[in-house]
Amino acid sequence: MTFISRRDLLKRAAVIGGAAAVSRSAEATRSAEAFALHIHSAEAFAIPREPLENLTAAEADVLDAVVARLIPTDANGPGATEARAAHYIDRALGGALAASRPVYTTGLAALDTYARTSRGKPFAGLPATDQDAVLVEVENGTAAGFTGSAAFFALVLNHTLQGTFGDPYYGGNANFVGWDLIAYPGVRTMVSAAEQQQLEKRALKANRKSAYDSNSFTKATAKNLSRRRPHGEGA
Repeated sequence: MTFISRRDLLKRAAVIGGAAAVSRSAEATRSAEAFALHIHSAEAFAIPREPLENLTAAEADVLDAVVARLIPTDANGPGATEARAAHYIDRALGGALAASRPVYTTGLAALDTYARTSRGKPFAGLPATDQDAVLVEVENGTAAGFTGSAAFFALVLNHTLQGTFGDPYYGGNANFVGWDLIAYPGVRTMVSAAEQQQLEKRALKANRKSAYDSNSFTKATAKNLSRRRPHGEGA
């Protein structure tokens, strides 16, 4: 089994946060010049880490390095680092993903230990090619001494996708870079016939707002609706 490609990751993003899938042609037309202007700025790489809420500093160092390789920054656009996917995970481990907190404790430590024993350095200190090789072995379940590595890889990959392409309300997809990357035009509570035609032509102007920025859809409303109606039932 080969390591998942960036293109495959983008295709999988279609199911995260209601995002629309990006076509191969649209992905290919992203120019390196535009990326350099908007991403390869000093400010883009000088974003300080947010205060940690659940992970330790050592755990966050490993996680930052992992998500950076799962959805890497490249000429096609920003990746999980710019989207602050690790921040989303750290924040969610105190809430919606709380059940996964012990898995992150053991998994990140095991991954770092494997990197040290197999490559002689902590994971965050390895060059990108070695980090990728380590992650391939973790994904394939061939990382010696790392029991359950494949399941851990799948868990972190799923959470990284959520943090990159989900609604910014939850702490990831910073500055909407994930939505921009897959050309998702943003949350709309109503779509006119004209807007639908623009959407189909990929010409709809991006609505750079969280779902919870809408007065008609707030976090309190969502909670009230979930209490009144079982999940999956219609209105």
